[in-house]
Amino acid sequence: MSDPDGGETLGLAHILLVEDDAGDVAYTIDEFREHRLRNPLTVLGNGLEAIEYLERRGAHTEAPTPDILLLDLNLPGVDGRVVLDRVLGNPRLSDLTVVVLTSSPLEEQMLRDFGVPTEFYFRKPVDFAQLSGLIRSVDQFSIVVDRARS
Repeated sequence: MSDPDGGETLGLAHILLVEDDAGDVAYTIDEFREHRLRNPLTVLGNGLEAIEYLERRGAHTEAPTPDILLLDLNLPGVDGRVVLDRVLGNPRLSDLTVVVLTSSPLEEQMLRDFGVPTEFYFRKPVDFAQLSGLIRSVDQFSIVVDRARS
């Protein structure tokens, strides 16, 4: 899915959401729409497809490189930790901002204790204010909230 409501998205941070829970995906998309966020969003439901997308293989040879990866670690099939390892091992993805999605503070602490390398952890479902703050912190990108609509 690109730009939840259509329209121009050049210069905006492209977000890749890798999440298998349909409720969390629906919530995130609803948040984008409710807050009129125009950043392009691509949603994938499993780790294998995420790897193919990020490495531009299979059906994703023309996929844009995302700027922010929202990654659930507990994915079916290929686990999110494998996706994270592939991202960290790919020099083409060295500028990718990775956000690990966790279900609880305990899970987040456990991941930190095991040294899962990421600077950001968000608890699910993703909070709009937290997400927009992250996008703004990635210096070369911006978010666009369409204020023209009511």
